[in-house]
Amino acid sequence: MHTLSQILHVVTTVLVLLGAVPLVVAVVQFLLVGLQRFRHLYEDRPLHTPRTAVLIPAWNEAPVLTSSVEGLLRMRYPPDRVRVVVVDDASTDATPEVMRELMAGHPGQVVHLRRENGGQGKAHTLNHGLAHVLDDDWAEAVLVMDADVVFDRDALLRMTRHLADPEVGTVTAYIKEGSGKQGNYLTRYIAFEYITAQAAARRAQNVLGVLACLAGGAQLHTRESLEAIGGRIDTSTLAEDTVTTFETQLTGRRVVFDGYATVLAEEPGDLTGLWKQRLRWARGNLQVTHRYRHLWFRPWKRREGHRLGSVLFGLIWYSLLATPVLLTVCSASLLYLYFTDSDRSWQLFHWLWVINLVCYLLIILMAAAVDPGTFRRCWREALFYPGVVSTCILVITALPAVFLPLLEKAGLFTDDGSPQLLMIVVYAWMGLALPLAWLAKLLTGTRARFLAPVLLHLVGYGSLLAACLVAAWVQERRNAELKWDKTEKTGKVAAGR
Repeated sequence: MHTLSQILHVVTTVLVLLGAVPLVVAVVQFLLVGLQRFRHLYEDRPLHTPRTAVLIPAWNEAPVLTSSVEGLLRMRYPPDRVRVVVVDDASTDATPEVMRELMAGHPGQVVHLRRENGGQGKAHTLNHGLAHVLDDDWAEAVLVMDADVVFDRDALLRMTRHLADPEVGTVTAYIKEGSGKQGNYLTRYIAFEYITAQAAARRAQNVLGVLACLAGGAQLHTRESLEAIGGRIDTSTLAEDTVTTFETQLTGRRVVFDGYATVLAEEPGDLTGLWKQRLRWARGNLQVTHRYRHLWFRPWKRREGHRLGSVLFGLIWYSLLATPVLLTVCSASLLYLYFTDSDRSWQLFHWLWVINLVCYLLIILMAAAVDPGTFRRCWREALFYPGVVSTCILVITALPAVFLPLLEKAGLFTDDGSPQLLMIVVYAWMGLALPLAWLAKLLTGTRARFLAPVLLHLVGYGSLLAACLVAAWVQERRNAELKWDKTEKTGKVAAGR
């Protein structure tokens, strides 16, 4: 019995410390960013301007099409070497009228393709356009983008320079949240998320020589690379961009992220829209995980011309995918130790949150260095990204000698050491925040919807993403319909420029 107790204490100790894994892995990615210079991605890249067809899938995108297309045609790129093809997925708004005006203003440069039977999703719409673009030999490269995306003037030139290297098959850009002053607290959370998940994480993946996902709104393919994967986008998953990324690398071609090629995109400004978007992404990632299960943690696959089997790449992928499990198990282990060995539980709790604090401070500082302009806009959301409650726990555990006496005076602890409800909640918080984040989403459809932002600030934006991943697991287990819930666009990017 004594041995069993010791084993349980060792196991729960390990499980508690696993709660720090997501942030530790995030810090590792940021540290890798500094090594990107040794990949020589931006050095000695000659001007390269292949004939480029820009493919834009559009369903009821009338509010944003004009600014997107006009912005593309104003880019610093030879006008005779770019064509814009808008694939209208049976839109029911003013998209046809908008396209007639654009074609009249730019004859020969803008093409309107219309699908009369649409609604099958983005991948099907793209395939309709790819069939048209690849039907003749004009296009040497194809830029796939979203209708709401607005490119910086140099973005396409920065992307095409990489295609001068015959080993590069695809290039993706840095998509920034672009609503600016038109945005709100939620879009600022997304802005900070994109610094970490794109500007930093994808630079780190450049260093590793393997990319997890092309940005759906800005991906440039060579014609040869597209033809090598069949000339079509996968339609069997909700993560067509990730499948394209993996398949391109499996052909032996490199996929490159250019953090200096920047584009602005409109992101959801309400919890309902964000939940639909991230649920789709999360389900897609689960599908990709299963689809390529023969690749994970197999570094010897490098001999086949790709690095998808890299151990570090696998750790990065699975640390995100396993976040809800890690947080829940960590909380459950802390509670077990609290009732069986309170002193040990406090020591582990203290070290867990000190590690999290150090990691998170490093992430904030490095995010400010990677994209200072965006960070200035969302620094408050960056500070409270883990949630107000978690931020308070981080501060208290960092300075226990200062705050614990105050908490004792407030009645957090009892003289006889009996459990206190508040202490139990604090120990369980990492796991408890997930259902509370889900509750915030549920509140958006009720009369109490004004409480949703308050609850989200308390539990943290990260907890919302983790809760969304749990919902994705449930839907996948139920074999739910692969439904493309389109994010509504309002033209905030154009208005904010």
